[in-house]
Amino acid sequence: MTCRIHPSILSADFANLETELLRIHTADAVHVDVMDGHFVPNLTLGLPVVQRLGQVTGLPLDVHLMIEDADRWAPGYAEAGAASVTFHAEASAAPVRLARELRSAGARASMALRPATPIEPYLDLLPELDMVLIMTVEPGFGGQSFLDVTLPKIRRARQAVDGTGLPIAIQVDGGISRDTIRRAADAGADVFVAGSAVYGAVDPAAAVDTLRNLAGADPAQM
Repeated sequence: MTCRIHPSILSADFANLETELLRIHTADAVHVDVMDGHFVPNLTLGLPVVQRLGQVTGLPLDVHLMIEDADRWAPGYAEAGAASVTFHAEASAAPVRLARELRSAGARASMALRPATPIEPYLDLLPELDMVLIMTVEPGFGGQSFLDVTLPKIRRARQAVDGTGLPIAIQVDGGISRDTIRRAADAGADVFVAGSAVYGAVDPAAAVDTLRNLAGADPAQM
């Protein structure tokens, strides 16, 4: 599998986001967490900021919506130019319709699951999706510790995705670091969101390369 690293700007300096984006020029995309203070207790940024981010970086925007009423608000982020828009299964009343709307607007459609939300009820939806995000912490805050209890779900998701024969990515978000990324990769993840492990490093661009190498390393050579 090709491993991709999406640094989360939740761990960046919000007062200097354009500069912070330049510091992760080796990344495959920028992970943008949108929180509304309702679906999760934290409040971050919204559509106007996402639109502006797209104007100051050449990296694709991977927007993760941790918001209520995703069916109403998610298409706007696709229309604003996000390369990928992730909505939570727990916040969508019509996920198939929403996924199709996102794709029609030119974005990759992605669905996220909280750690306790099983993948099995959503397996029939996989052909409508370009990516499944398995949260490896409870959504809402950065800097949390990786939950190993999510590894079996990542494995089941990988098995189900492989069974479709479709190029659906499996993303993990939460607690991804040099110490945990290999466990997530071995379970089947191929897209990794990392916040503090990137922006907490002296050289964030080098940290991105290190994480990518660790995720894609041959276990026999480790």
